[in-house]
Amino acid sequence: MICLFRRAAMLLALAVLIVSAVRLHASENPKNGYSGLPLEKALEDLKGRGLKLVYSSALVRPEMKVDAEPSGAGPREVLEKLLAPHGLAAKAGPDGTVLVVKGARGEAGAEPGVVSFVKVLSDKVPDISNLDAWKAAYIKDGITDEQKAMAVWKTVWTFQHQDAPPNEYLHPEGMVVDAIKTFNVYGYSMCGNATGHSETLARYAGLKARGFTINRHVVSELFYDDAWHLHDASLICYFPKADGKAASIEEIKSGILKWLEGQPGMKGDDAKLREFHRAGGWQGWKKGPEVLSKCPTYSDGGWLPAGTHGWYSQMEEYDGTGNTPFMWEPGYSVGYQVNIQLRKGERLTRNWSHKGLHVNMTGGGDTPGCLEDKNGFLKKYDAPMGGSLAPGRVGNGTHEYNVPLAGGEFRGGAMVAENLATKAEAKGGPAVQVKDAAKDGVLELRMACSYIYLGGEIQLQAAMGKGGSILIAFSDSNGASWKDAGKMEASGEQKIPLKDLVYRRYDYRLRFTLKGAGTGLDALKIVNDIQHSQRPLPALGQGDNAITFSTGPQEGTVTVEPTLCKGYKDKQAYVEDFKPELHDAEITDGGIVLGQAGPKGDITFKVTAPGDITRLRFGSHFRCRDKTGDSLEYQVSFDGGKTFKTLEHLTGPCYGPTQKDVKYITYSEVPAGTREALVRFAGEHRTVVMLFNLRIDADYKEPAGGVAPVKVSYLWDENGQPKQDVRTVKQEKEAWTIKCEAKPLMKSIVLERE
Repeated sequence: MICLFRRAAMLLALAVLIVSAVRLHASENPKNGYSGLPLEKALEDLKGRGLKLVYSSALVRPEMKVDAEPSGAGPREVLEKLLAPHGLAAKAGPDGTVLVVKGARGEAGAEPGVVSFVKVLSDKVPDISNLDAWKAAYIKDGITDEQKAMAVWKTVWTFQHQDAPPNEYLHPEGMVVDAIKTFNVYGYSMCGNATGHSETLARYAGLKARGFTINRHVVSELFYDDAWHLHDASLICYFPKADGKAASIEEIKSGILKWLEGQPGMKGDDAKLREFHRAGGWQGWKKGPEVLSKCPTYSDGGWLPAGTHGWYSQMEEYDGTGNTPFMWEPGYSVGYQVNIQLRKGERLTRNWSHKGLHVNMTGGGDTPGCLEDKNGFLKKYDAPMGGSLAPGRVGNGTHEYNVPLAGGEFRGGAMVAENLATKAEAKGGPAVQVKDAAKDGVLELRMACSYIYLGGEIQLQAAMGKGGSILIAFSDSNGASWKDAGKMEASGEQKIPLKDLVYRRYDYRLRFTLKGAGTGLDALKIVNDIQHSQRPLPALGQGDNAITFSTGPQEGTVTVEPTLCKGYKDKQAYVEDFKPELHDAEITDGGIVLGQAGPKGDITFKVTAPGDITRLRFGSHFRCRDKTGDSLEYQVSFDGGKTFKTLEHLTGPCYGPTQKDVKYITYSEVPAGTREALVRFAGEHRTVVMLFNLRIDADYKEPAGGVAPVKVSYLWDENGQPKQDVRTVKQEKEAWTIKCEAKPLMKSIVLERE
C-alpha cells in the first residue's frame, strides 16, 4: 500500500513538473510575435500569461494560423484580436475562466464572416427553395395520396412554363433536369423535364411514379388508390373517368382507339383531326372520345392553357403510333437548393425584369418564348390557372462582392488569406498588402451563388511594389484545378472580364497571388450577371403582405457536378477537372462505363469542405441492364480510402428500353470533425453498368458563420409611382407587413450586408 502511495505521489509530482515546463515555455513571448504561428500555440502563450483559457480542438483547429500581429493593452484584448478573424470570440466562464466560442454579432466585436440561408418570403408565394420547403408548402399532414399527386402536378406547371428548355450541358440531354433548380433559376422547360420533375416530387412525397414516351410527347404516371394515373404537368392536363379518378395512359389510349374505329382515315391525320376539332366554332371536340371529354383544363374551344396544344394533339399523342407508349425514365438530378449566403460587402439583386440575358444566348439552344412573351403564351398559360404576381418568367440580377479589405473583415469570408496585412497593421501602404516580402501573399475567394452566372468581371485597384505582380487564377472545380485569369504588373485600376470563365457556373474560386514588397490592393470588387426565375420570388399583392425573414442553418455546400460528355468540355466543368480516381472505368462521350476491361470498375471523387461536413447528398442517373449480374454501389470513406462503407446497392433491370434509373441518397452519420470525404460509385456487370450524370453535395458548418445585420430592400410601382420598403434585419427571424394600396408592379428585391 505504501509503495502505491509513493508511486502516485511521484506521478503527481512529475505531472506538475511537466505542466510547469509547458507553461514556462508557453509564457515566453515568441521572438517574432504571434504572426504566422498556429492559433493554438498563441492561445497557449496567453494561458501562460495568466488567462484561464478553455477551448475545444473542434473550434481551434490545427490549420488555423495567426495572419496578422494583434494589438491590445492586455492578454484579454489580444485574445479577442486573435480570435475574430477565425469567427471565434471570448466569453466569460465559471471560476474566472475564459471560454473560446463561436463568434456572434455583438460578442467580442466578432461579426460572422458569412450569414447562410438568408431567406425572405411573402405570404403570396409558396417557398420552394428546396425539396423540404416544397414538401412543407404542398404536402400537408393527413392529405390523401390523390391529393399529393395533384399537388405534384400543380407545382410543376405553376413554376415551369412549357417553352424552349434551358441548356447547362451538365447531362447528356444538355438540358436542366433538376426540379428545384428549374423552378428557381429558370421557370421554363419542356415535357421530358416536366416528367422528371414530377417523378422527383412524387417520390419525395412517398408516391410511386414512372415516365412514359407517347407519340411526340413525354408524360408521367403517379400511383395511388391501387392504380396508375396520368398527370401531364407539361401541357397541364389529366382526364377524369366517370368515377372522377384520372385515367391511366393505357385507358386513354384504349378509349381513343375505340372511338377512332368509327372514324375511318382519321387516325394520325393531323389535318382531319384539326378540322373535326374546329367544327361548330371549335366545338367539335365535344363529340370525340368520352375519355377526353371531362378534361378540366380544356377551354370551351378544347384548347389547353398555353394555347399551343388542344384536343386534336391528344388524339395523336395517345393513338399508339410508333409502338408507343413505352416506359422511359427521364434522367433527372437532385441536390440543388437556394442558399443565399452573404459576407460583409456582398449583395444579391433579383429583378422582376430582365436585360435580355438567358443561358441559351451563347453556345447553343433556342431563346425561350417567355423572354418577351410576344405571342402572349405566358399570359394565356398563367391567367386560366390562377395567375401570377410576377410580370414575367425570366429575371436578370446581379451578385456583387465589394471585398472589405481595409478593415480586415475579408478574412472571415475568404477561403485562404495568407501573408497579408492591412494598411493599419502595416502602418501604411495599400489597403491590403504583402506582409513578408520574402513570401507570396495569397487571397482566395469563393463566389458561390444560388443562381446561374451569365457574365462578370473583376474590378480592382492595384498598388505594385518594385518588380511586383499580382497573378489571378480561376477554378470551377472546387480548387482541384486552376486556370490563368489575369496578371497585373503595374499600379492602377483594371477590369478583368470573367464571362468566358464563369458562364453557366454557380460556384467558382479566384486566387490572387501578390508578389513583392509594397504590392497590394486598394480596392477589389467582383460583379456577376445572373439569371433567375421571377415566379418564385416573394412578390407583393394589393393589400397587406406578411413578410418573414430568416437565416440558418449556418451551413454551406461544396458540390461536385461535372459534365461527363466530352462534347461539352468547352461548355462546362469536365469530370477530369475534379481529378477523380478511376479503376477500370472509362469516360465516354456521354457517361462513365464502370468495368471496361473486367467485371468491376469504380470512380472516386474527393470532396473537401472549408468546415466540418454535416451530411453527404449524392446520386446518379445510371444503367443496370441485368437483374442478376449488374449492380451499382454508392460508397463513402472518411479515412482517406483505407475503408469504404456501402450505403446503397442497386441492381437491374431498370425502367424502359435503355434500362436507366435514378437514385439519390442522404447520409448524415459523418464522423465529427470531418472535412474531407471520398465518394465512390462502384459497378459490377454482366452486361453493362454506366453513369450518365452524377451530383455530390457535401453540406458543412460554416467555420465563420453566424447572424449579422442584413439589409432587405423591396422596390415596386403603384399606379406608376415608385415605392420601396427598406429595413435592416438584426435578428435570426423577423416578420413585418408591407401594405400596397394598389396592385403593385414588382421591380426588385435586394439582400446585402453593408
